[in-house]
Formats: sequence, C-alpha cells, structure tokens
Amino acid sequence: MNPIRVGIIGQGRSGRDIHGEYLCRDTRRFRIVAAVDPIAERRERAAREYGCEVFPTHEPLLARRDIDLIVNASPTRFHVPYTREFLRAGFHVLCEKPAANRARDVDLLIASAKKAGKVYAIFQQSRFAPYFRKVRQVIDSGVLGDIVQISIAANGFLRRYDWQTLTEEQGGSLLNTGPHPLDQALQIFGTDVMPRVTCFMRRATTYGDAEDHVVLILSGDNRPLINLEISSCCAYPAFLYHVYGTRGGMKGSSTDVEWRYYNPAKAPALRLHREPISKPNGTPSYCTDTLRWICRAWKVPPSKSQLFDSMSADFYRMLHRTLTAGAPLAVTPGHVRQQIAVIEECRRQNPEIYGKR
Repeated sequence: MNPIRVGIIGQGRSGRDIHGEYLCRDTRRFRIVAAVDPIAERRERAAREYGCEVFPTHEPLLARRDIDLIVNASPTRFHVPYTREFLRAGFHVLCEKPAANRARDVDLLIASAKKAGKVYAIFQQSRFAPYFRKVRQVIDSGVLGDIVQISIAANGFLRRYDWQTLTEEQGGSLLNTGPHPLDQALQIFGTDVMPRVTCFMRRATTYGDAEDHVVLILSGDNRPLINLEISSCCAYPAFLYHVYGTRGGMKGSSTDVEWRYYNPAKAPALRLHREPISKPNGTPSYCTDTLRWICRAWKVPPSKSQLFDSMSADFYRMLHRTLTAGAPLAVTPGHVRQQIAVIEECRRQNPEIYGKR
C-alpha cells in the first residue's frame, strides 16, 4: 500500500503540533512531502523533522502532481479561500476547524469538491474522543430514560492575548473552541433539523475584541435541551458533561464517566396524592422514594489516555479509508455546515460584539 502524499499549509500549533506530529509517525498510511509557512524558522524545522520540501507560500503546491492531500492548517481567515483553491486545482483537502465563518461558504466548498470529484473533509477530531463515544453509548442504550437536558461545559480560566481573540481574524471562543463541543452537541441533538438557538456572549478576560464567554442553548421539539458553556472566566470548572434523564443521569470528564439509573420494573409503585401527605404517626411528610440505583463507571482505556493523539489517529484512519477505499466520511461537510449555521445565528444575536450582520 502506497502512503498518501501530504502537503501541510501552516506549521503553527495545529499544523505542526497536531497534524505534523501525527502524520510523520503514521508512515504506513501517510508521507509528508511538502510544508508551507511564512516564518523561516518554522520552514527549517519542518524540513528537518519531516524530510520534506518547504515553501513560504502555498502557491507552488497548486501545480504539484506528487501530492494527494492538502492539510489546510493556515490561520482561520484563509480556511475558505485556500481550501477552494486546492479543491479546484484537483486535490483532496482536509481543513482545520473552523471550516468557515458562514454557512454559505461551506456550501461553496461542498459544491467545489463535488465539481472536482475530490474529498473535502474538516478536522473535527473530537467526534472520536473516547469520553464522547461512551456518553453516546450510554444515552443510546436507553437506561437513562428520556434525555431531558445535557449540559456541556468547555470552561477554564485563561487570559488569552493571541490573534484568535480578534474578530478581524475570525477569532472568539465560539469559532475557535466551540466547534469541538458544538459538533458533539449537534450529534446528540440530531443533524436532521436545525435547532432553535439562544446565545449570550460577552468579553471577560480576553485582551482582544472577540467573545470569551458563551452560553448557548439548543432546543427543539422532542429533543433534549442542550446547554453549552464555553468560558475563559470559570475558576472552578466542574464536569465536562452532565446528563439529566427521566430514569437517571450521568456526569463525565475527558477521562472518567459515571452514570446511575433505576429499573422501572423494580421501582416502588407510586400514585398521585391530592390530599396532604402524612407520616405513619400522622405528622406532615414530604414525598419519599426508595429507588435502588444501579451505578456504573468508566475510565478511558490506557491505549486512549493521550487524548489528542487518540482523536487524531482515529480521525486520520477514517480519512485514509475514505481516500483509499471510498468509505463515507464520519464527519461530513453537511454536519459542519449545520454547526456553522448555529454559530452564525449566535453572532447575529450578539450585535454588541459582532454588529448587524
């Protein structure tokens, strides 16, 4: 099996520390043949680490015929134009998140990929997070009953001061951090319908002009209520996931998940009381219940303990099957389009940061 030949645009935190880090180790499936970065030191490092050709701009790669896949890990504002250029030039493209700033741009890229007969994929590797797979498995099993609400919190305390805090760079927590938990939330909510969106944003600790505190609520008929927080001013971050069900619940982090539920067939029979409730001695009483909880717990397997490596490996193996055997993408551009449409609506609802759009 010949490895897929890869060109990487960008050697920053994503291009080098995520994509390059994984691809240079999976030499059976992939081979890095070119890397692009405007910073000379990064180009020199890429040449040493990958043994590939390096370029200061992406244009020379457009004419290459010894590259199968372009990894677009450029700054966010270049995700759409560079991806479109390479699709039209006849390359498969994997673009870093966020895919775009507007849903119509995702539509444009989907159309470009279809016309070129090439694969357009977006690096939403959190879909493959072990904890998310376990959360989905427990929810789908039905033991928690009907899911009433899911709270997801991607929180911490950080005074961020880089270019991703600037609206002119398409920055902000929702477009930078948000694609990961929002992709997971929409998978649970359902990708067959657009949710109702309610969003509150503000700037708290950031040194830029984009938001760093987001509360996003997704709702819909016969769907769980999803409350998503993305905050840089949470000094006491709690659970990543908190699931409320009619027969139990679940809490979880990226390494541990716990859930408990009761068996309806073994639960004490209850009836509605319209008259005041009393204890056997006649004194007033509150409602009591003697449910027997079934408690379960899960820890991330040792083989998956390095979260970023694990997610990257699973994503790239999926992409390799798509490129070599025609297997469908697990993370489709259509899924990501829904995500970007939600983010657009969130920004529309917060004109104090994003103006009238």
